[in-house]
Amino acid sequence: MTLAPADFTCTLYAVADHVAVITLNRPERRNALNPRAYAEIEAAFRAASADPEVRCVVVTGSDPSFCSGEDVKEMMTGEGGAQVRAGQVPVKYAPTPAAMAALECEKPVIAAVNGSAVGWGMELALFADIRIASDQAKFAELFIRRGLICDVGGLLRLPAIVGPAKAAELLFTGDVIDAAEAARIGLVSEVAAHGELMGRAMALAGRIAANSPLALRYMKQGLTRTAYGDPREVGSWAIEVIYRLFQTEDHREGVKSFLEKREPVFHGR
Repeated sequence: MTLAPADFTCTLYAVADHVAVITLNRPERRNALNPRAYAEIEAAFRAASADPEVRCVVVTGSDPSFCSGEDVKEMMTGEGGAQVRAGQVPVKYAPTPAAMAALECEKPVIAAVNGSAVGWGMELALFADIRIASDQAKFAELFIRRGLICDVGGLLRLPAIVGPAKAAELLFTGDVIDAAEAARIGLVSEVAAHGELMGRAMALAGRIAANSPLALRYMKQGLTRTAYGDPREVGSWAIEVIYRLFQTEDHREGVKSFLEKREPVFHGR
């Protein structure tokens, strides 16, 4: 399915002064992601990357959240969840298309994290080149609490950003950290008062966009090569493992405990 920004229903997309702003826009669900939202994120980053007028991208969420991860109830009760429960798996595993669209965007990407960025929401923040957080932001790689592993952001980019040991702690525990701790460990480069966040992000985007678009593209390519490497192999492996874990009792317990608002009890099967 090829989507044009004009057809988006879960995401806002606007371009002005050489800056594209992608806003996750399901505030009633805390910007949780369903299949349509994933498809729109992919399409938005592909559009920004292909548009010669765009020199920088800002991704954010409609308050009160940046992105609360997958819409667990919808994903488990909808068509995708039915396929997983039936044991239907892809013939060939490939990285998450939305993840690859964000990672392969040729323009510098700033994440303006305005609230909770948890699960795949934290992954989305990790796909950015620069993260600025509201003082109300919170971060967590919650996958382990659902009996799953993270996507390519946590596996490939988080260790490069905060160091392997701190990344391991966040991934193995699923702990939630606030904006101040995120700044202390280098996950975000700046914490702003909530009302000033977008102004700070847009000012930075403007300073970036004032530079040569050709040099910006190659500068980003160089940083990606030296800091992170190729995400496709890791991303494909992660999806294969995630589909395997979808079939486990531990994952079902992780989802059930989340929906029942209690702590999970895992048994390793």
